[in-house]
Amino acid sequence: MGQPRSGDVGPGVWSEAGQKLYDGEEGADLPCQCRTHDMEVADAAQPGSGSCCLCSRCLGGRVPRRCGTPGINSKTPCPGLGLFYTLFSAFLFSVASLILKMIEDMHSVEVSGIRCVFQMAFVLPGVIYYKTGFLGPKGKRVFLFFRGLLGSGAMILLYYAFQVMPLADATVITFSSPVFTSLLAWIFLKEKYSPWDLLFTLFTITGVVLIARPPFLFGSKITEIEGSYTDHLKGTMAALSSAICTASTFVILRKVGISVHFFLSIWYYAVIGLIVCIIALFVMDVWTLPHCGKDRFLLILIGLSGLGGQIFLTKALQIEKAGPVAIMKTMDVVFAFIFQILFLNHLPTWWTVGGALCVVASSSGTVLRKWRQSSKEAKQNEI
Repeated sequence: MGQPRSGDVGPGVWSEAGQKLYDGEEGADLPCQCRTHDMEVADAAQPGSGSCCLCSRCLGGRVPRRCGTPGINSKTPCPGLGLFYTLFSAFLFSVASLILKMIEDMHSVEVSGIRCVFQMAFVLPGVIYYKTGFLGPKGKRVFLFFRGLLGSGAMILLYYAFQVMPLADATVITFSSPVFTSLLAWIFLKEKYSPWDLLFTLFTITGVVLIARPPFLFGSKITEIEGSYTDHLKGTMAALSSAICTASTFVILRKVGISVHFFLSIWYYAVIGLIVCIIALFVMDVWTLPHCGKDRFLLILIGLSGLGGQIFLTKALQIEKAGPVAIMKTMDVVFAFIFQILFLNHLPTWWTVGGALCVVASSSGTVLRKWRQSSKEAKQNEI
């Protein structure tokens, strides 16, 4: 195969900087153009589009790779396949949440610990195969530690919310994480925070208030709440804290970029999560062995469905733009409402429906605005 000419730039052809890098010139100025740096938008370029998929710096290699480069498989995926992956991912996550509601006499921290064990078992071969090491680069270990701590904290809080409040209510509140991601990115990463972001944040707070229905706004006698109002309020705070922890995790991942392999990031999440769960179980003294039969089978299903949801969501973001994926991701809420009605015999209140509309609209609007902004910047860079 002939060597590409350095003067042409386009699909299958290297830029001048790329040619210098190929020729061994260490001083070649080849800035990283990977769109996958933006963890929230995750606007990975689609194969065959002619824009950069992964640069040489991200791949750790010597030769820059571009979409359409000869010798690289760039088959166009089946239309709509990414959206189907997103839909199936939402279904699996909702199944895991439903199963959690069906498990009896087990604390959410213990269930979280068992899920961490499952994740460790599946991630360990990848960590060994890709030779990422178990600690990671020295300059990134602090970020990885807090990524694991906040990520596992989000999972534990979410599972607690699922156990003490209606499934749909908890799902809707945790769906507000993209709004908090924009706010935290503005504070810590100095990213732009527009009036639209502020409007979406206010919409999210309104949705959470409609679901929580605090007594100082709705009176002391609140009906149509599953269980006690104290548990409902605790679940609301846990779900909201889970959303904030998830948003913090996204900000950390964006700070780290892709200089750390994603297997190592999940490894930290699982290991630190398991340690936190073990300590919490001993402090609270709520450790119990799962009952033989149904409960143990359900725990296995939670681990498998949660892992499957993560895999299909990752595959969806690899072949589909983030905007359509964000819209399809709202099916999490739809499945939560359906499962709550069919399997838990609990009809959502109109307050919950109103809150869901506010949160879903604001979260989808946040992601779509970021995606559109990212697409415009990408087009300007290509020009």
